[in-house]
Amino acid sequence: MILVTGASASGKSAFAERLVTESGRRRRVYLATMASWDEECRKRIERHKELRAGKRFETIECPTDIEGAVLPKGSVVLLECMSNLAANELFREDLVHNDVQAAGERICRGIERLMEAAGELVVVTNEVFEDGERYSEETESYRRLLGGLNIWLAERAQTAYEVVCGIALEAGRQNLTLDFLTSPPAVPIYNVERKTVPKGI
Repeated sequence: MILVTGASASGKSAFAERLVTESGRRRRVYLATMASWDEECRKRIERHKELRAGKRFETIECPTDIEGAVLPKGSVVLLECMSNLAANELFREDLVHNDVQAAGERICRGIERLMEAAGELVVVTNEVFEDGERYSEETESYRRLLGGLNIWLAERAQTAYEVVCGIALEAGRQNLTLDFLTSPPAVPIYNVERKTVPKGI
């Protein structure tokens, strides 16, 4: 798995798409997690589809329950993006609302499933933690969920990049540490059995 993170409009999506198109694999799957809640979301979804035109992506709409996504065998998968998926799972109406632990575990199980099924997996996530502001309880739950997921993903990724102003900076493995988790506020550690990362990713 390759993890790509960065702030909004940092160029992370374009970089992640380039990783996929240069992977050499013939089947390219775009796992789209944005839900079409309103007209603005629908316009963004259409704009993203236009930007991917000509890049031979097969789009699978999967705003929740990524564990059930059916992937072509041996495909390279781009999950775009974790911030949308986290919000969709945390605030979904058909399950317990605002349950950080349950939402995190569902997502982690889905990622483990994608790692097993895909030939290669690229995950795009977001940085929403740098403004130092305090928000509503629901928003803080979302930030806590996404922060925990980013740590979980980084620990399992073979390579992690942070994209800044269109420049991708590769994170060294020595920088991926969980030492600060012993200090409050606690970041959730999801109870999903860790499996070996498939070779070739």
